[in-house]
Amino acid sequence: MKKVNVPRFRTEAQEAKWWDEHMGEVEGNLMQGIKTGVAQRGGPRRVIQERRQSKNITIRVAIADIERARTLAAKKGIGYQTLMKMLLKQALDRESRSGLPRRRAKVR
Repeated sequence: MKKVNVPRFRTEAQEAKWWDEHMGEVEGNLMQGIKTGVAQRGGPRRVIQERRQSKNITIRVAIADIERARTLAAKKGIGYQTLMKMLLKQALDRESRSGLPRRRAKVR
């Protein structure tokens, strides 16, 4: 997969022209990335199942943390809830890989 370097553009017209001229290369990289990612995660059926299996929950989050998430998400061009789900998944994956013994929470 050849890395595509997207330049900075002075005008929207320049950007549109660049994307039109490089569409084949960008699409090829995207398709290769999708195939590689799907192959690593157990195939397309598993990916679709994982996306469909979700549950709405309600959690209390500090206002300051929500504001930080909104700021970071805006820089990435995604929604803050999407960012928070991504961060939660990364943290869970990291904890699962660490293999450290879990401490039990004290129940009162």
